[in-house]
Amino acid sequence: MELRNSVIMITGAAIRVGRYLAVHMARQGAQIFFTHLPGEPWEEAQAEIAACGVDVLAHPLDVRDTAQIRATVAAGLAHFGRIDVLINSASVWLKAPFLEITEQEWDNALDINLKGPFFLAQAVAPSMLRQGRGVIINITDISAFQPWVGYAPHGASKAGLVSLTKSLAVELAPTVRVNAIAPGTVLLPPNCPPEVERWLTEKALLKRIGHPSDVARLAQLIIECDYFTGSILQVDGGMALT
Repeated sequence: MELRNSVIMITGAAIRVGRYLAVHMARQGAQIFFTHLPGEPWEEAQAEIAACGVDVLAHPLDVRDTAQIRATVAAGLAHFGRIDVLINSASVWLKAPFLEITEQEWDNALDINLKGPFFLAQAVAPSMLRQGRGVIINITDISAFQPWVGYAPHGASKAGLVSLTKSLAVELAPTVRVNAIAPGTVLLPPNCPPEVERWLTEKALLKRIGHPSDVARLAQLIIECDYFTGSILQVDGGMALT
């Protein structure tokens, strides 16, 4: 599959890594269908993508709501006629001590990070199967493989996403390829303390923090190389080994 003229749906692409993914794909000539939450700078993202000279459609979506998911996918199919690639990038980080996590917080982490990608894939897959090809990429992270203090729901949801990726790869083969990317630190949170940045830098074997473009280039490789499926590809500077 070539990126040029393909239709790529990316969730959570108004901000952070999702936005880098969308702009990178647009620069390669892909048409972009991205989702966002109310209040996010989606118009800025849309303008940046459109400046690449491609068709772009933005649509609000709460990935916890399965009815919204179905309506959003239908809107994308109506506009573009097809969806060639789905990138599940929308995510939430919950940090809280294990004994203090509430049921609502647990449900929120699992609904956004695992339930949403499942039902998005379920909504998009039928059209991919009909057209005879498709790619789904789930954005997990290395917390799926490493336990982090204070991130129990996050790690559980991302580990579940790894398992889901493999299950979907089996169920949708050979027509639809399903893979996951597990980034390490590629984008620091706003107002990240210097001591945390130093710790993250030292934790990586390459002794540096990555960049969202590392994720975007890997996603491009997965799309274009048609022998990837069921793979969980880490782009973490060696952090998972420390």
